[in-house]
Amino acid sequence: MTIGIPKEIKNNESRVALTASGVFELRQYGHHILVEQGAGKGSGISDVEYEHAGAEIVTNPHDIWARAEMIVKVKEPIDEELRLARAGQIVFTYFHFASSITLTEAMIGRGAVCIAYETVEKPDRSLPLLTPMSEVAGRMAVQQGARYLEKPVKGRGVLLGGVPGVPPGRVLILGAGIVGVQAAKMASGLGAHVTILDINTDRLRYVNDILPPHVVTQYSSQYTIRKLVQTHDLIIGAVLIPGAKAPNLVTRDMLKTMRPGTVIVDVAVDQGGCVETCVPTTHENPTYVIDDVLHYCVANMPGAVPFTSTLALTNSTLPYIINIANKGWKAACAHDPALMKGLNIVEGKVVYQGVAEAFDLPLHDVVEVF
Repeated sequence: MTIGIPKEIKNNESRVALTASGVFELRQYGHHILVEQGAGKGSGISDVEYEHAGAEIVTNPHDIWARAEMIVKVKEPIDEELRLARAGQIVFTYFHFASSITLTEAMIGRGAVCIAYETVEKPDRSLPLLTPMSEVAGRMAVQQGARYLEKPVKGRGVLLGGVPGVPPGRVLILGAGIVGVQAAKMASGLGAHVTILDINTDRLRYVNDILPPHVVTQYSSQYTIRKLVQTHDLIIGAVLIPGAKAPNLVTRDMLKTMRPGTVIVDVAVDQGGCVETCVPTTHENPTYVIDDVLHYCVANMPGAVPFTSTLALTNSTLPYIINIANKGWKAACAHDPALMKGLNIVEGKVVYQGVAEAFDLPLHDVVEVF
């Protein structure tokens, strides 16, 4: 199979979908890999390394999309890329369709086979291709939150860890999944007082078992959230419903009850955000202020640490890429229920419930597409 690795063109997105090591592995199975010139530069991977691993370096992204049977990316196709996808072509990437009707309609129109990293789901309900980036984003949420709590960037002027004689900052985390737990580890490691909310008591027990006593778990409810946002310095949105739009847990009216300079980091922005006032931002212009509350809503947070992120992503995606390339998408999905759940749009038909529900589109049985 001919596999294309285009350069990511989203604002300040420096990750790349495959390392040189991944190219080498695929070459062992006889696959032909097209890598766009400079695609790995931001992640510290040179064109020479890719060539030594067996890739063909291509200067024009149009050629990659035209020649490749499967496109492997990091972020969803944007701008001119939407016009390059073709009927029957496999596109394997983070799509987050439920947050964008424009993207959804465009890919329906192109007739491509869209397999979304974020909805590949194992029988135990774990999300193997979302997990590594969730781990990165959860840790980064605290790093960025701590930075933007500083007064020169319009924060409250709070040091999360405090100092002797001064209480630490207070961090509220909405969701005890991968993002939430990683954020709690980072925040508690800095010495902050951490409160983490969820409606899954098993997850709360898990957090209670593995994290230190200054990480407090509480069952989530609208009443609890409304009360706690008034007293916490950093609020991290870490809610995920696989493949579907995130629920609005922090509403516009709550902002007026928060202290000026409170910081919100909405990691759920890729899925529409769990804060009503969340609007996707970029690494170039990452924040905005509403009612004296600073919002950080960067939609590709792990892109800021591409060396770490690219390696972590390839470690997880490569076995699936090999499987698809060796067997074809139909046989690979038929033999792997987890990968089957990654199918979102197939040749113009929506086959993932969360996407269909988000935009009231017809839902087709996945069996129809085989």
